[in-house]
Amino acid sequence: MRVIGLMSGTSADGIDAVLTEIVVSSGVPQMRQLGFESVPWPQRDRELIERLIAGRGATRDVSRAGFQLGEQFASAALRVADSSGLAIDEIDLIGSHGQTVWHEVEESGAVQSTLQIGEAAVIAERTGVTTVADFRVTDVAAGGQGAPLIPIFDRLFLRPPAAMGGCRAVQNIGGIGNVSFLPPERSSAPTVAFDTGPGNVLIDWAAARATDGALQFDRDGELAASGRCADKLVERWLTHPYYHHSPPKSTGRELFSSSLAEKYCLEAAEAGLSMTDFAATVTELTAASIAESYRLFAPMPVVEMVVCGGGARNPVLLHRIKALADLRCGREVALVRYGDVAGVPGDEDSKEALGFALLAWLAVRGEGGNVPESTGANGVRVLGKITPGRNYRRLKTIL
Repeated sequence: MRVIGLMSGTSADGIDAVLTEIVVSSGVPQMRQLGFESVPWPQRDRELIERLIAGRGATRDVSRAGFQLGEQFASAALRVADSSGLAIDEIDLIGSHGQTVWHEVEESGAVQSTLQIGEAAVIAERTGVTTVADFRVTDVAAGGQGAPLIPIFDRLFLRPPAAMGGCRAVQNIGGIGNVSFLPPERSSAPTVAFDTGPGNVLIDWAAARATDGALQFDRDGELAASGRCADKLVERWLTHPYYHHSPPKSTGRELFSSSLAEKYCLEAAEAGLSMTDFAATVTELTAASIAESYRLFAPMPVVEMVVCGGGARNPVLLHRIKALADLRCGREVALVRYGDVAGVPGDEDSKEALGFALLAWLAVRGEGGNVPESTGANGVRVLGKITPGRNYRRLKTIL
């Protein structure tokens, strides 16, 4: 089955669109990537997303945004099919994560609601392809966090061999960071996964402020490298309750918000820091929060860390994560790029989109997509809402 996966993360920098072929071998799905495109959001759409995330939007704005963003997701699907040399009617299924604009977590850690927009009916209408979307809400309805949802992919394709002797941490660094701790094969230990806290969100904010909007992210970590980290501020900010709340847990830009970044920036200014110093300090905070989560919540010793997401292209951030993980875990933790792990589909850019292609495939087959020990749901659930496209009858014949 040929499936397109669509993903826009909490950084809201663009849509990742991947085309994959999924086949079953010995009862296990295998994925082969056929194409990938990363499509930046038009400026007006990115500004709209930022407004909605900040809670500045009426009901009409949210409703219109769902359709407006749906057009962009549809366009990205058409683009990746075309760039792969396939007609859209050769595609069987689309899985769209949509764009998260709200993820409501109570102080207790329970998720009250979650909202991803990008109307699936628009995608199905523009492409003609049956589309599965809105994956998170079923897990929330079943008592879970609705996040992270990629552990099913991680467990299938990234579980380490028994000889590794400890767990592999699959660390995604998007706007928000999330990790899957994967025990080795034949181990009975659970797959523990959760949001670690800020990924790029505070760093991106600092980069934009430091350059008066000329940069939307710290390219190659250059700003952080030129600044001086204030360790005392990092220690203070690490006392934030979220970091010490036990999994399952999830978070978003509602908590690690522009308001929080502004507060931290004022504290940094009062301590005499420049804006490049602030960039260095929030980079250190991000690295320390990731490493501390390994120390506190890994189900067994972390032997290897596989990194993916936009933050994997920031060498300063990766260096600090590695150094702090070694320190806090009390042992050397090997740092491995996602693309260097043998046998996994895609690369560090396409991984999340591949995960939602897999979830869509599972949904139309009636198979569960969540990992309850990671999300806290009451059990395994089929995730996603299916919107039939013009190919719906044909799709049913190949399932």
